[in-house]
Amino acid sequence: MTVGVLALQGDFREHSAILRRLGTDPLEVRLPAQLATITHLIIPGGESTTIGRLLALYGMLEPLRARAGRDLAVWGTCAGAILLARTILDQKQGGQPSVGSMDITVRRNAYGSQLASFELPLDAPAFGAGPLPGIFIRAPQIEAVGQGVEVLARLPNGAIVAARQGQLLATTFHPELTADARVHRYFLSL
Repeated sequence: MTVGVLALQGDFREHSAILRRLGTDPLEVRLPAQLATITHLIIPGGESTTIGRLLALYGMLEPLRARAGRDLAVWGTCAGAILLARTILDQKQGGQPSVGSMDITVRRNAYGSQLASFELPLDAPAFGAGPLPGIFIRAPQIEAVGQGVEVLARLPNGAIVAARQGQLLATTFHPELTADARVHRYFLSL
């Protein structure tokens, strides 16, 4: 297994640090040749439009679309979840480049601006026993899931915040900003 963290923009360093704590030496992916060498990829939180444009600019968008969920396990956190979604609501004018491999519908900035960011413990038994720290920063929300998509966590109001479709994982919160490595362990098991 070779794990990569997309390192074009966003909080890739935090993901890499947790992976190293788990005994994995992650590759910070910035070029198509690096993308071709990995079995697992984390698309971090950041700015989804920027990350999507950089993926296209560096020639990684099409190879990522071709491999995502097939021979490449992909986990998108926050902005990464937006990029994985087949349908993106509230896009900026003209849309944005995306991978679009996961049969989910995501609403960008579903809870409001940066000032509306929040933390909340999540009941997410798929990731292990006990509450999972949920940090939501200008977070998207998974509004709908297609057939074959498993919901892994919800907010108390029922909003979907984690889902899995085969080798694709989406979380609208930031596990990499906590000391809890359960979601990273779960991803490595895909």
